[in-house]
Amino acid sequence: MNLEQQIEKIASFQNLELLANQIVEGFISGMHKSPFHGFSAEFAEHKIYNSGESTKHIDWKLYAKTDRLYSKRYEEETNLRCHLIIDNSSSMHYPKLKNKQPFYENKIGFSILASAVLMNLLKKQRDAVGLSVYSDTYEYYSPEKGSDRHHRMILTKMQEILEINPQTKKTDTVTFLHQIAENIHRRSLVILFTDMFHSNTSEEYNDKIFKALQHLKHNKHKVVVFHVYDKKTELNFSFDNSPRKFIDLETGEEINLFAENTQEAYNKVVQDYFKKIETNCMQYQIRYVPVSVDEKFEKIMTTYLVEKQKFG
Repeated sequence: MNLEQQIEKIASFQNLELLANQIVEGFISGMHKSPFHGFSAEFAEHKIYNSGESTKHIDWKLYAKTDRLYSKRYEEETNLRCHLIIDNSSSMHYPKLKNKQPFYENKIGFSILASAVLMNLLKKQRDAVGLSVYSDTYEYYSPEKGSDRHHRMILTKMQEILEINPQTKKTDTVTFLHQIAENIHRRSLVILFTDMFHSNTSEEYNDKIFKALQHLKHNKHKVVVFHVYDKKTELNFSFDNSPRKFIDLETGEEINLFAENTQEAYNKVVQDYFKKIETNCMQYQIRYVPVSVDEKFEKIMTTYLVEKQKFG
């Protein structure tokens, strides 16, 4: 059974942790062919004991096996603190999944699996991770920690998000990004998964969003925005010319139209919007990464590794 078949089998059971581990292991095994050849696939859980340090955390069982002294590494000794932020507004639950379709083929499922993949990498390197989830409320907050119990708690929360049938929930990005920024006290890599959708399209509101993103950078945090979208329908507007009803998932507003008559104008507006987001992120020195739900997760992991190396 090849890797894709294994992933498909695991995904059919909706097991978030197993699927994330499978993706990471496949990525790591192929790293010798990538620009990250120097990124070790052997993640140390111990450090060599140096003379003069406290003997309190020496792993004596490992000493019996190796005849060398190692100290156990604990959360406060982590190299990196990472805070994941997931936009859980109704627009993120698009497209609507068909029966037996993998959960990660819509925006929220993709974002959650991508977050679980990053958590797996962070865990292997004994780094600390926290999570915030927002929509029209600040739904969940957990500070950055590195324990197995903490990872399990976050994975359980993310699994709950996948299982809850979404209601009409708008996006209050500005309010909650400011609140999240105030909750992250120690220097961290901050990673946001969002579709950048909001019903208020005014220039003033757009400016407020990027000021909120800039707030995330306080205390020298580094910010990465994964702009999650469905390429086929949201970017390319690929529908046949049958009359269709389009419904705004966050406001319930409806419009009837023939897609082919609108496609050219729609594509221009969307491409201009993506370009504007990219330009604004560059202006604020925020890493902007557009990613479609039909893409594999290598882009997510590669971006993380690049930003981790820069974090320093």
